[in-house]
Amino acid sequence: MCARRTCPTATTGGDPAAKGDTSMVRAIVSLFLALACVCAIPQARAVDPPQDPPTLQDIEARVRRLETLLGETTQQTPADLASLDQRLRVLEQKLAAQPAIVAATPPPPAKEVEPVESPSFTFDDKGLAWKSSIGGGSELRLRGLFQYDGRQWFDDGDVQDDTFLLRRAEPTIEGNFGELLAYRFTGQFAGDSASTVDAYLDVRLDPRATVRLGKTKVPLGLERLQSSATTSQVENGLPSELAPGRDIGVQLQGKFDGPGLSYALGVYNGTVDGRDGASTNPDGDFEVAARVFFEPWKGGDTALSGLGFGLAATHGDKTGSGNDFLPRYRTPGQVTFFSYRNDVAAAGTHDRWSPQMYWYVGRFGVLGEYIASRQEVARNGVGDAIDNRAWQISTSFAVTGEPVGYQGITKPDNPFALGESGWGALELTARYGELDIDDRAFPVFANPASAADGARSWGVGFNWYLNAHFKLVADYLHTTFDAAPDGIRRDAEHILLTRAQFSF
Repeated sequence: MCARRTCPTATTGGDPAAKGDTSMVRAIVSLFLALACVCAIPQARAVDPPQDPPTLQDIEARVRRLETLLGETTQQTPADLASLDQRLRVLEQKLAAQPAIVAATPPPPAKEVEPVESPSFTFDDKGLAWKSSIGGGSELRLRGLFQYDGRQWFDDGDVQDDTFLLRRAEPTIEGNFGELLAYRFTGQFAGDSASTVDAYLDVRLDPRATVRLGKTKVPLGLERLQSSATTSQVENGLPSELAPGRDIGVQLQGKFDGPGLSYALGVYNGTVDGRDGASTNPDGDFEVAARVFFEPWKGGDTALSGLGFGLAATHGDKTGSGNDFLPRYRTPGQVTFFSYRNDVAAAGTHDRWSPQMYWYVGRFGVLGEYIASRQEVARNGVGDAIDNRAWQISTSFAVTGEPVGYQGITKPDNPFALGESGWGALELTARYGELDIDDRAFPVFANPASAADGARSWGVGFNWYLNAHFKLVADYLHTTFDAAPDGIRRDAEHILLTRAQFSF
């Protein structure tokens, strides 16, 4: 009792200083409790609400994603929860080790890719070309030749009609496949029907040995072997009437730069004088042609650097009648002055031979050739060998000073242009030639009343090269004829030939 009474007395009635200390302690404790409550409020808000445990489908999807990532999709995925959990742990361990494995394995070396060159297109003096590096370098080139002519006769008694004509319209596709194969195709669209001019493939084994297969010029006549775009006058001279044109066959050709030698040797179906061959062999016999040509000083700086000379020949058999076997000879105005009788047939050997030369010195040039054509013929059981011969000299002179050559003037020094000082290149030309018919052709094999025994022709002209592609030509030609034995002399031919030519 006493103790209980004394406690309040001690508490309420004790030392005033002790009572003040107790109040201060209580205030400090209350302050700390308030701060604790304030700090506890945001902490409780930051705690996320409890999440549901992953389902079997969630674990299975996780396992499949890891299998796909690690390339183990072929393994069968477990179906129960314990196996799935064990499989997931294994895959997670492999995934954790995967970066180390990748880092330890050096990446494969990058494959070096060669750059591919795009095809290129060009247009220059040689035409439109497409070039590619494929196959060791391939090229396709498009070229063309267009010739529009006029023919006007004088003092002919209205026997021939003056006319304009499309002489040539020849597109050409040429090119090569690498260094081994080259090709050329030229069509002819002038006249009443289309035809093939050139169509051949070259197998270029070596500059000294190229094999040509297809339709090409037979290597005999020097003027015939020129491009029709570069001849000195509008039409070829009289010797070209004895030279074969183009024919189908196989030819070996080449050049030797040291001695300045070029050659050609070929076997062909066989064609008549002055004409292209038929599309097939008309009689089963073949014709052999050979040509050698020397330019021993070519490439030098002497007056002889433009000198060339050679010899060519053909040999074959022809058996049959008609235009595929026997020739018709024409004037430079393209008028026939000799032909065989209709019932005459080719009946044996046909031989030709031709010495030839040219010489070009600066602005001056001269070309000469001789051709002999000997052919066995028969009529009504009578046979003989008819030996016809022709020759010519052709000259050219560049008034404006450009160098002339076998391919004419290739490019004027000052091309023509409206409003400018250039006038192009001007070339003067002159030509004389003869063609003699064997007297044994009359009267059995040729009619002396309609066929002449020979022709002599001279002509002068000028060529105006406005630029590398366009040329204007005007030629005046005079041709006289020899009368056959017991025949009548034909009237002389006077003709003006003009031409507008575009080529590329």
